[in-house]
Amino acid sequence: MVAENTKILTAEQEAKLLQPIDEAVGAIQAKINELRADGTDKVVEIQSILDNLKRDKIYTAQEKAARTQELQAQLAKAKEVEAKNKDEVSKLIAQAESYLKANYQGYYQAVTESCKAEKVQAEENYKAAVAALEQEHQATVSKLTDAGEVKDEKYVHKNRLFDAKMKRAKDLQEIKDRQHAAFDHRYHLIDLLRMSKFTFGETMAQKWESYKYTFNRRDFLLKNGLYIAIIIIFIALCIITPVVKNMPLLTVNNVLNILQQASPRMFLALGVAGLILLAGTDLSIGRMVGMGMTAATIVMHQGINTGSVFGHIFDFTGVPVIGRVFLALVVCVVLCTIFTTIAGFFTAKFKMHPFISTMANMLVIFGLVTYSTKGVSFGAIDTTIPSMIIPRFGSFPTIILWAVAAVIVVWFIWNKTTFGKNLYAVGGNPEAAAVSGISVFWVTVGAFIMAGVLYGFGAWLECLRMTGSGSAAYGQGWEMDAIAACVVGGISFTGGIGKISGCVVGVFIFTALTYSLTTLGIDTNLQFVFSGIIILVAVMLDCLKYVQKK
Repeated sequence: MVAENTKILTAEQEAKLLQPIDEAVGAIQAKINELRADGTDKVVEIQSILDNLKRDKIYTAQEKAARTQELQAQLAKAKEVEAKNKDEVSKLIAQAESYLKANYQGYYQAVTESCKAEKVQAEENYKAAVAALEQEHQATVSKLTDAGEVKDEKYVHKNRLFDAKMKRAKDLQEIKDRQHAAFDHRYHLIDLLRMSKFTFGETMAQKWESYKYTFNRRDFLLKNGLYIAIIIIFIALCIITPVVKNMPLLTVNNVLNILQQASPRMFLALGVAGLILLAGTDLSIGRMVGMGMTAATIVMHQGINTGSVFGHIFDFTGVPVIGRVFLALVVCVVLCTIFTTIAGFFTAKFKMHPFISTMANMLVIFGLVTYSTKGVSFGAIDTTIPSMIIPRFGSFPTIILWAVAAVIVVWFIWNKTTFGKNLYAVGGNPEAAAVSGISVFWVTVGAFIMAGVLYGFGAWLECLRMTGSGSAAYGQGWEMDAIAACVVGGISFTGGIGKISGCVVGVFIFTALTYSLTTLGIDTNLQFVFSGIIILVAVMLDCLKYVQKK
């Protein structure tokens, strides 16, 4: 019975509104099922038997062939029946859909209006319950004289208020469930009619409804709050820059410059992302970039090197240009991989925290490169090399394509290989992974080796982008940018959580923020402040998500 002067429906009234729809569509569905029995249903059944027969190892080849021939004959007959009834089935489906279109919205609208009224009623009931509890509490407290009894009463009152709040939450969830069920029932009927075939519009409508149904404001802000704040900052910078600097910030040229700067850094972030996935990190990235830049500049130097390594001056001018390019790449990758493998070995073998093993790497690399080169810069590389490897097509820098390729390769490794799955398993719970037969040692070392390869590529590309200028000091602080990009992108320091897409977004965010602040004329030192705040907030949100999950 409907409550007086309200639109609230009882369960009986809602069922009565839905009954004629179910009966009408159900009658059409029964006719469709009858037509499908010896046709479509038989086709599906026989195809399933054929698929199972192919995997079945009980029968001999001759028995399989005979059984397959028999089933193929049955399948052909079923398809004939299916084809014969196709037009009639389509006509009945169209009839049912037409009926749903004409009648279901009225039912759904009535349920929606009822739910709105129920929400108002639930809020009013909650306020009334709170008011009654407050009144009862005040009356009880006024009669008490003992401090202990007053304290107990306050505790009881607090629990009663919490119970009232939980009842309101339960009532609101039931109302939400009721409305969602009413929405979903229409697609359940369509699902039966069309055998799970939906149009694009219907699929999107279901996804949107599912999103609204499962939406939680707190979870949304934990997951996206930082991104929203950064977008607001970018919008503010886009508004401020034209006013302060008399030049627009959001231009095609600026976007391409950001992507170009982000490309070498993408390799570094993808490398350290695998280590963070194992609940680790790498403090030596910046020094590896300096080492790689120095080595690549020496190999690809324009003419005989002016600087020396341990007193020896290298001359690669006799090697063809393309040979020097690939030799530089190999040297960068090999050097970086050697050092990351050493750190990975100590981390995996002796359970050493990556913070320590990579910090040791950082010190050793910087000391060796600085001592061997006396800390000097090796100048520029051959001017023809960048245009060969990373040419510009008009205003488009092809260095971006190298980063895209790296993202695709690492994504494939993470998501489509056994090593990638083991990486997530070890990062999530190394003890459980070991028990299940996964070699934690080799997964850890493998992650460090992959990081070394990516660092080498990143250093090589940065050398091409900057046309040399390699020195031991180059890349200082880059490890923080790479780690921060991963953290902002949602790769959790708790291990086992993260996506490549998050890493990519994080790199773009930090590169774009640095570029924007530089364009605006913000001091480099203050830029570190912005980066530090972003990292702090990102890790805080990550910790909150972890605590909530626990």
